[in-house]
Amino acid sequence: MSGERQRIIPIASESQVKQRHMRDSGQRLTALPPLSLYVHVPWCIKKCPYCDFNSHEAPASVPEADYLAALTQDIDQALPLIWGRQIHTVFIGGGTPSLMSEGAIDQLLATIRARLALWPDAEITLEANPGAAEAHRFKAYAQSGINRLSLGIQSFNDQQLVRLGRAHDARQARQAIDMACAAVARVNLDLMYGLPDQTLAQCQADLTEAVGFGTEHLSLYQLTLEPQTVFAKYPPTLPDESVIEEMEQAIEHQVVQAGWQRYEVSAYAKPGAQCRHNLNYWTFGDYLGVGPGAHSKLSFPDRIIRQARTRNPQQWMQAAMRVDESHITEQRELTDEDLPFEFFLNALRLQHGVPVSLFHEHTGVLLADVQPMIERAVDKKLLTVSAGVIAPTPLGWRHLNELQTVFLS
Repeated sequence: MSGERQRIIPIASESQVKQRHMRDSGQRLTALPPLSLYVHVPWCIKKCPYCDFNSHEAPASVPEADYLAALTQDIDQALPLIWGRQIHTVFIGGGTPSLMSEGAIDQLLATIRARLALWPDAEITLEANPGAAEAHRFKAYAQSGINRLSLGIQSFNDQQLVRLGRAHDARQARQAIDMACAAVARVNLDLMYGLPDQTLAQCQADLTEAVGFGTEHLSLYQLTLEPQTVFAKYPPTLPDESVIEEMEQAIEHQVVQAGWQRYEVSAYAKPGAQCRHNLNYWTFGDYLGVGPGAHSKLSFPDRIIRQARTRNPQQWMQAAMRVDESHITEQRELTDEDLPFEFFLNALRLQHGVPVSLFHEHTGVLLADVQPMIERAVDKKLLTVSAGVIAPTPLGWRHLNELQTVFLS
């Protein structure tokens, strides 16, 4: 019927009848999604004025022994939730994990290997700042098993680094990149744009230098004034929206011309070098988060849960050592109403989208149940569904918040 809009998803197909029967019988998922591990190290040399992460200024001596003992207890208490499952990726984030000594990181990885089933070629990432002391540890980290380093460069402009409150200068950043590339095969550089009074030329200069190092992954973030930060209380002068748009267009052109692919809203990679850990987040995989303030999303055949841990490092260490799960401050089961938004909040960050089948596989919710939402997004020209893939349109990607909001129940 040429005058009637084609339905995107057929209603009550044979497979959907089976899926509905399975869900009614109490089994939500036929298979569990891949599982990652996130380890949070909460300390930094100092708190940056733009940062809203759970990071804390380090004491004169980082309490490595107490932290590792509590982390071991945290992992041990989580083991019953993930029995028999393999860990595909590990991400040690912060904070500044590279403040930890070589011996502490070696012990941390030994603890993980002794308790968890690591995939043979697991991607193991450690976040690092380019301070001189941390950079000299990179080779030792690699010998312990770290095979990917993510460096918080932010800018190569010394004046901007001062304004951002960074604890390194451009010279140290360049040296750290060289050391990282000599230590591991996979290196990510974090850069920011839209910095205080930044010009388009300064943004392009940062980018030109970043792509010239021969690394394989770039994370590019616009500086935003997050609540509860120093910059929110004392806001700097940021470039106006027209300049930001020029920066974003220049970034897209410059990075793609250099042979990189933009595969996620804030991420560019050379072919085959996408961050596997983050891809697991964006495809609604599972992750166990340990350490102060860490979050988990864990699936079971009949339910999906989220957890959050105590944010304060000292309180988390004390609670984890009590072995009574008091370090877990929140645990909730996701409902059928939660899941569409939770899934598409992540999946639509990917430029080329995800297979349509992944929605039911990773949520247990029937795709037909969200058909009106999908059709609404398609009608707005924010979404496409074709060849078994659901993906944002270029318009949808530019207005990602609007697209994601369509899936709020």
